[in-house]
Order: sequence, then C-alpha cells, then structure tokens
Amino acid sequence: MEDVVIIGGGLAGLTSALNLVRAGIAVTVIEKKNYPFHRVCGEYISNEVLPYLRWLGADINALEPASISRFLLSSPKGTVLETKLDLGGFGLSRYTLDNYLYKLAAQQGVKFRLQTTVQEVHFANDSFTIELTGNERIQARIVLGAYGKRSALDRQLNRPFFKSRSPYIGVKYHLHYKHQPANLIALHNFKDGYAGISAVENGRYCFCYLTTRQNLRQHGSIPKMEQVILSRNPHLRHIFEEAEFLYPQPEVINEISFATKTCIEDHMLMCGDAAGMITPLCGNGMAMAIHAGKIASDQVVKYFENGRNRASMELGYRSAWKKKFKSRLQTGRLVQHLFGAPLLSELAVNTLRFLPPAVRLIMRQTHGSPF
Repeated sequence: MEDVVIIGGGLAGLTSALNLVRAGIAVTVIEKKNYPFHRVCGEYISNEVLPYLRWLGADINALEPASISRFLLSSPKGTVLETKLDLGGFGLSRYTLDNYLYKLAAQQGVKFRLQTTVQEVHFANDSFTIELTGNERIQARIVLGAYGKRSALDRQLNRPFFKSRSPYIGVKYHLHYKHQPANLIALHNFKDGYAGISAVENGRYCFCYLTTRQNLRQHGSIPKMEQVILSRNPHLRHIFEEAEFLYPQPEVINEISFATKTCIEDHMLMCGDAAGMITPLCGNGMAMAIHAGKIASDQVVKYFENGRNRASMELGYRSAWKKKFKSRLQTGRLVQHLFGAPLLSELAVNTLRFLPPAVRLIMRQTHGSPF
C-alpha cells in the first residue's frame, strides 16, 4: 500500500511530490514518458510561483531563464498594444524545467515509475487500486490526477468534457529570433487562433499557437496553414520568414478542451490541466498548475497529520481550488471569446489600446499573487 501515487509528472505532479516528500510522506510518481521531453506549452511562468519554488528547494536562477517584464498583443491585421507586466515572469522550456524538478524530486526520495501508463483507477474500501501496463496493480491511500489536458483515464472516469470533441489543436516550435527583445512576451492573433512567442533559456524562443482542426483540415498541412492563415498577421509573417526553426517538426497536441472540469473525480484530487485549463491567451497555465499542486499537497499533508479524514481533505481542496482558480478560468474563457474571430479581435485590440486600466484588470484577473 503506497501512501500517495501521483499520475503524471508535469509541473503539478512534480511540485506536489516535492511538497509531500518534504513532509515525510512516501510518494510515487507515474509518468508515461522518460525525462527529458518536450511538451506543447507556452513556457512562460508568472513570477508568482518563485517563493514557493524556492521553498521546495528549486533554484530556478541556476537554469538561466529569460526574464520577462513586458507584454505585446497584436490584432490579425497587425495593430498592437504593449504594456508592462506588473509582476513579471520568466521563460523556461518544459524540457529543462521538468527534467530539473524530476531530478530534484528523485534526489529527495520521490519514487518514479517512468515509461509506465495507468490504464484504470478504482476506489473501494477507502483506498485506490491502480492498474498499470503489463497487468500490474498497485494500491494507494491517496491518488493525485496530474496527467494533463486529456487522457484515457478521463473516459474511464466518465468525465463530461471527454464526451464532446474539442475543436482546438496546439503547435509548438523552438527557434532563434533576433527581432524580439528577450524581456517581451508577444501574443499575435490570426483567424481562429493566436500565437505566443517569448524567450526561454539559452537564447532560444518558444513559439506556440492554438488554432482549430478546421483551419488545419481546410489547408491540408501545418506549413500550408501557417503560410495562408497565420502569415496574414504581419508579425507572424516576419517570424516565419526571419526565424531559424530549430527542429524539423513541431510538437503538436489535439483535442485541447477549455470546458469546465471538476477538481475531484471518484476521490482523486485533480491538479493542473486535469482540473481545468486556462486559455493560453492568458499565459498563466504553468503558474496555475504549480499552485494547484501546492493546494492539493497541502491538503494531503493535513489528511495524514489529522486522522486521515478523507471527507475533510476533499472539502478543503474543493473549496481552496475554487477560491483560487474558478474566476480566473471564467475570465480566460471570456477573453478567448473576445479573440475568436478576426473582426472581434481587431475591435478588441483597437479598443484596449486606449483603455490601459482594462488591460491591467484582465492581467490581475488571470494572474495570482506570490505564494
């Protein structure tokens, strides 16, 4: 019988594991891949996470992240607004950050089952049975679901969002691009999508965009879609013409869903994108995943310290999660609608250019405070 099993070794899973092992709780993380590996992600993190990462023993400065202090937003025709980021953030690839946190967690005593897939999870008699590939089963008192945006487990758990196909796909590149300051994160709108570009470590830039399957299907391939649709925005056209793309193929993910999810499923505490995904346009998903991992692991520590009351743990997690994230996710969905179509995107950018207080309000509603 394991104390805690965490399904998924992304930011929420790794930071939860670090928190729990500091409290003397035995933790096993199950990850279907082997570190290091790339993820489709904007790779910008709000500075709100830095105090917590330092408390976990993570020295982020040693990874030489890019320091980001300004934000630029462009409309499909290229109109821009630019503003200062009040709290600021940093750019760091998931390839580097996740691998660093994995090694740190392993050094501190977290057990890892890599290249292992969870097939099913069942709860009975106040414990979980986790079925793995190879007909192996393990049991655990607590399970955290930190497996990301979409998994076969969501089907097994009969989660409502899994029954409806999402129209969104995500595409990510790393590149060299000398025409954007390293302290700037830029978001560029185009028909049925938007792209973000910001610096990460080693002088590289992360270039990641969200669009629809319909856009891709209409043009037959990613390069053709980029040439015909994305390049209508002059800022994006300049990136495709001037940047040095560092890998022959991009990372791609399908079925990205922004539908409402629940943070507890069959007594599993869900963290990060498994509990709810903020739209990439708001640029704060990584910070929210780390914060959700903290909230979940704090409740699990209380569970083991205070008589193992599962109902109290679940109530505490549900309440804290909603307090921290519900309004941020709602704001993200609202912002997503504002930038869905070219005419609306043009109107939104041209209006917000003359309303700096509104821009700052959106920033505050989608970002948290240092924790």
